[in-house]
Amino acid sequence: MIQKQLLFYCLLLMCALLSCSGDPDKAPVPDPTTDPDTPLTPTTTEDRALLDKVQETTFRYFWDYAHPASGMARERTGSGDLVTSGGTGFGVQAIIVGAQRGWITRAQATERLTKLTDFLATADRFHGVWPHWLNGSTGAVIPFSPKDNGGDLIETSFLMNGLLTARAYFDGAGQEAALRTKITQLWETVEWDWYASRGNGLLYWHWSPNHAWEMNMPIRGWNEGLIAYVLALASPTHAISPEVYQNTWVNASFGQPQDFAGYTLKMGPSYGGPLFFAHYSFLSLDPRQMQDTYTNYWQQNQHHTMVNRSYSLKFAPQGYGYAENFWGLTASDDPDGYAAHSPTNDNGTVAPTAALGSFPYTPYYSMQALRNFYKGFGGRLIGEYGLKDAHNKTRNWTASDHLAIDQGPIVAMIENYRSGLLWGLFTDLPEIQNGLAKAGIRKPTYETGFPLEVPDVFTNQVDLLKHPDRENYFVGVATKEAGVYTLKLLKEDGTEVKTIWNAASKAANGLEQVALGAELVAGKYKLLLSSSATSKEVTLFLH
Repeated sequence: MIQKQLLFYCLLLMCALLSCSGDPDKAPVPDPTTDPDTPLTPTTTEDRALLDKVQETTFRYFWDYAHPASGMARERTGSGDLVTSGGTGFGVQAIIVGAQRGWITRAQATERLTKLTDFLATADRFHGVWPHWLNGSTGAVIPFSPKDNGGDLIETSFLMNGLLTARAYFDGAGQEAALRTKITQLWETVEWDWYASRGNGLLYWHWSPNHAWEMNMPIRGWNEGLIAYVLALASPTHAISPEVYQNTWVNASFGQPQDFAGYTLKMGPSYGGPLFFAHYSFLSLDPRQMQDTYTNYWQQNQHHTMVNRSYSLKFAPQGYGYAENFWGLTASDDPDGYAAHSPTNDNGTVAPTAALGSFPYTPYYSMQALRNFYKGFGGRLIGEYGLKDAHNKTRNWTASDHLAIDQGPIVAMIENYRSGLLWGLFTDLPEIQNGLAKAGIRKPTYETGFPLEVPDVFTNQVDLLKHPDRENYFVGVATKEAGVYTLKLLKEDGTEVKTIWNAASKAANGLEQVALGAELVAGKYKLLLSSSATSKEVTLFLH
């Protein structure tokens, strides 16, 4: 009898398991952030789900945790009434992404940004420039430091950048039209030229009603300040002159190639500096459209990211525990407080915003890090609003907070990788095009070949991630001279896989994002571009 009962229960269990499994084609997709049995090589469906998860939960910092009275972004979790101008600008762009992806409605976003712009219109300003910190209830300045109790031009540029991007996105009638008017009024009353009125031809970061110019910080490059110059040159009412840009921002090292960790940089400090240099000015300013006599801005930012990763993997102290899925040095909290981490100022602290803010430049390497941040560390890095600010393996330390200026680039730069949304909205504005032109920044002219791709210096191959939304592999292909070109994809041994261009006529100064084929299996390939005048080849590894 007991044996029959056991057999009966075993049959019931088998039926239950078969019932749960159902149609294998309709089986639930494993959650790559929680399921320990997720394959080691995730699918595009799993990558897409992970990108959705990190973007939405990080967006919630700016939506659910925004200051209730003003709609401004709090400086960090736990900062109460203390809100941040620059972080709010990053948050405005996160709200645009939230509306575009359906996490909130356009009407909800418009209502929130109307509250925000009404608050900004009455908050403390200093010749039209907001301070770094404000009281989110009263609008009164909160000093960032003893003499920094006035206008902060860099923070204002981050804020105004976000607002102008919102003005471009919310292009409807009614409340959206009213919001655009409010943003334009704020934009036209920022006195960029006042911060260049000291009489020495320089543009300054700060001015205080009590301390005047005592902070004495001209905005000199290369750092996060390029966006301030683009806006200051672009202003329809208070523009600075191109001479101020040249006198202050540009320095003697601009355009001088230097090699660091196997990559060439044409501006910036040794090893490029913290990675926020490649993020903050470029949340909606498209580096793919930017070149001047000093550098190509896409290549500058991409190489900077590769320098940061290369240093972490090969040159940093091994005890720091850096790896292909654990890298990224930038400004963040750390066990001793807060610091701008870089290869020349490194204590083993990795901030997720560094790799995730670099998604457009290094999608495969950034995705490696993202998967690990969510699946590794026993969930220790996951907080209420996405990933916590930083982690230090050596000291077994994890940040407790989220920071607005680190949360914002995660949402924005992942979106630029996925859709180019923010880059398209802001960069194409007529005012911004005018500001770029005044700075001598123009659309690039690329040499024939594959200028948007940079090989790993240690493997000499370009690691390509299959785009999670577009379900394909993409490579930028440039044709400087007009002509007839053939583009072939080969196996590693030289066997032809497919001909993508077969004696195709291409215009001069062309640049195309070429789809290699959704059907391709992972592995190593060669891409060969040829014409009667040239032949270019790149080794690819498709993941």
